[in-house]
Amino acid sequence: MKIRRFVLFPALLVAANAFGQSSGTSAHADFINSQGQKIGTAVLNQAGDGVKIDVNLTQLPPGTHAFHIHAVGKCEVPDFKSASGHFNPAGKQHGKDNPNGSHAGDMSNFEVGTDGTAKFSTVNTSVTLDQGANSVFHEGGTALVIHEKADDYKTDPAGNAGNRIACGVVQK
Repeated sequence: MKIRRFVLFPALLVAANAFGQSSGTSAHADFINSQGQKIGTAVLNQAGDGVKIDVNLTQLPPGTHAFHIHAVGKCEVPDFKSASGHFNPAGKQHGKDNPNGSHAGDMSNFEVGTDGTAKFSTVNTSVTLDQGANSVFHEGGTALVIHEKADDYKTDPAGNAGNRIACGVVQK
């Protein structure tokens, strides 16, 4: 019997991603509130230029809220401080309006309706679901965190966004 050997060329995968094609990687997160109750979900998909995050939430206070990727994949109630600070593999300062750059985990604010629900999508071009320094699957994982107030997009380290009110661990 003749044994055939196949060689996988990782460079081909890199080339495909360089031309805007996804590797098919996806992930999800289940959001919990400070009482540990599930209040929503997020679906993450590798896009050609980053990670697309589709979010569906309930039971939140109406208004504008900050949304960040945090550096540790832990969501311990009631304050979610176990998620640590923002995901920041490049050691930059906070805020998309900060002239010194921003954390990889910095993202745009979102609106919660008067009924306490929000459904939105965003693309984070500073992170990946694939391997590498900016992978949300680095050692220790990452978490998606919602803050009680809006991010001012400039104040280091967290944009004066207030307490953490919901958290979801990013999982494959």
